[in-house]
Amino acid sequence: MKSVIFDLDGTLADTSGDLIAAANACFRDMGAGDVLDPSRDAATALRGGRAMLTLGLKRLDHADGAGLIDHYYPVLLEAYGAAIDVHTHLYPGAMEAVERLKAAGYGVGICTNKPEGLAHSLLRRLGVRDAFASLVGADTLPVRKPDPEPLFEAARRTGGDPARCVLIGDSDTDHKTARAAGVPCVLVTFGPAGGDMAALEPEALLDDYRNLPALIGRLLA
Repeated sequence: MKSVIFDLDGTLADTSGDLIAAANACFRDMGAGDVLDPSRDAATALRGGRAMLTLGLKRLDHADGAGLIDHYYPVLLEAYGAAIDVHTHLYPGAMEAVERLKAAGYGVGICTNKPEGLAHSLLRRLGVRDAFASLVGADTLPVRKPDPEPLFEAARRTGGDPARCVLIGDSDTDHKTARAAGVPCVLVTFGPAGGDMAALEPEALLDDYRNLPALIGRLLA
């Protein structure tokens, strides 16, 4: 079977608002107030908790940045898990595209650098977990993206051949993962970092989920 594997944050859903809220909870605990802005810092949010903490502490010119990141990262994850779907929304047409791909006979799964438990919780809260045959998170295996093994595992868990999959993503990490795996990569242009995706020269760019099934048909022909 051929399979289509999706990244989660910034690809299937805009999770940046809830991620930034969790990071700002950490900065408030430090006595600094809300350091990150939901609009200006959305692209950093989609790179994960450590990236947000790093950016905020840099703005605060904090001397012990590394130590505070290690201390507050689990605090951030706890805050995020407690309010994981307040601002998050699926991108328009994403689930319709997923259902069309499944109807066409593709296995469909998720490979994300979000911890598996949080990813599972978010997808359940959004009501779409059962739409995906696989879910591989940052801590599912001993390695994470851009190592290709999580992508291969996500494909295998759909019943697919890992060599015959496509990765849909929104970042250089996704692009590097697909390159390491030797499979095509589609990068979305509607996320916060969408304007930077063309420079990575993926096999395809996606600006509307309505176009995805036809695009996958060409890439996996």
